[in-house]
Amino acid sequence: MLQVRDHMQRLTHFLSPELSLAEALDRLHHSGLSGLPVLDERSQLVGFLSEQDCIPSLLTGSYHCDSRTRVADLMNHTPLSIDPDESILDLARQMTGARPKIYPVLQQGKVLGLISRRQLMRALNQQLKQCQAT
Repeated sequence: MLQVRDHMQRLTHFLSPELSLAEALDRLHHSGLSGLPVLDERSQLVGFLSEQDCIPSLLTGSYHCDSRTRVADLMNHTPLSIDPDESILDLARQMTGARPKIYPVLQQGKVLGLISRRQLMRALNQQLKQCQAT
């Protein structure tokens, strides 16, 4: 069975709720991802911030030169997450709707990593190629 744990990327980038929007965007762009988990001081998942979440505040903040917006103001406070032992196929079914395209991977409340639509598609494509080879 294809499992999330075999295709996720380890957590190397994350945000904290008190970061400014500008700092958060720098980290987001440096990560190369379209969203990052938001962790509190105990490294617990408290939210998720995507590029999409930032656009409205960027428009307003850029126009008015307002830099007071923080990650906590914009993040999704109830992010969807996935267990590392979950099936890639089940995750693919979830992603077919208007769901996030990147999920934090949680085990016992700890963020282990992230899995994106791109990684999921890569895993399914590998599986397809294996089927064709047999």
